[in-house]
Formats: sequence, C-alpha cells, structure tokens
Amino acid sequence: MHADGRVFLGRRHGGKGWQFPQGGVLQDEPVEAALYRELHEEIGLRPEQVELRGSTSRWLRYRLPSRLVRRDTQPLCIGQKQRWFLLGLRDPETRFEFDRCARPEFDDWRWVGFWEPVREVIAFKRKVYVRALHELGAIAFPTGLPPYPAWWPDVAPAARKAS
Repeated sequence: MHADGRVFLGRRHGGKGWQFPQGGVLQDEPVEAALYRELHEEIGLRPEQVELRGSTSRWLRYRLPSRLVRRDTQPLCIGQKQRWFLLGLRDPETRFEFDRCARPEFDDWRWVGFWEPVREVIAFKRKVYVRALHELGAIAFPTGLPPYPAWWPDVAPAARKAS
C-alpha cells in the first residue's frame, strides 16, 4: 500500500486481467515466509522494503467456476484458500520487478484507489476481495474506510459491507 492510501494492482502476464499479487504456500512453509517468497518472485520486493501492517484474521476462500477447473491436472484445483496481508512500502520510490521467476505473474502495474481492485479483478474473486479489503481497510484506515465509489452498487451488489 502506498502512503496515500492507494494500492498496488498488477496486470496478469499477457493482459489477462488485474489482481493483487498472490501465491501458494509450500508444504511446511510458514505463511509469513510464503508471503515474502511470493512477494519477491512476483514483484521483486524484499522483506526490508515493506512493512507488514496486518493480515486477515482467518483464511478467505473462493471456488473456481466449473468451466475453469482443469480436470486433467493433479492435484485437482477447485478454488483457493488465502491469507491476506496488508503491506506498506517503506520507500514510495520503490521499483517493482517482474523478472524474478521463469514465468512472470505480471507484466505491468499501477496504483489504484482502495476499492478499485474489486472492479478490476475477475468476477469470481470479487467477494473475497470485498471481504479482504474490508478487514484490511480497518487496519489501513483506523478512523474509517474510504467512501465507496459510485460504481460500487453495480459491481459489488451481493457483497456485504463490513459491520
């Protein structure tokens, strides 16, 4: 997260949509270690370049639409469970690098308003983005979440607002 409240949004390699960095946890790997490993692999940042400000209190889950389930792969993936983290950049001039792994996740990025990822992410991930942003937003903005944008009722109508 940028000091001004905007968040990083990466364009999936090949122009296949926009999302936050995310990644898998290896067997026996602590979740926080996976966070830093994936952060370096996907956007080239090291732990000392960010400040860990908080995380979701529990795992958040989504299911893939059946048309996207690759039934010919093992293990069969029908969705994901994720732990979300709020990170702040220690230096606002930090450079992101997408060439840290053989198959880069992203090929471009931009800073966006706090709620914008809900509109940009693929539709089946929207509810989990809403849940994560509400929970992490309480940490990022202790005096109150940013106002919802005008497009919110059209894009996130089924999403619950934080209580």
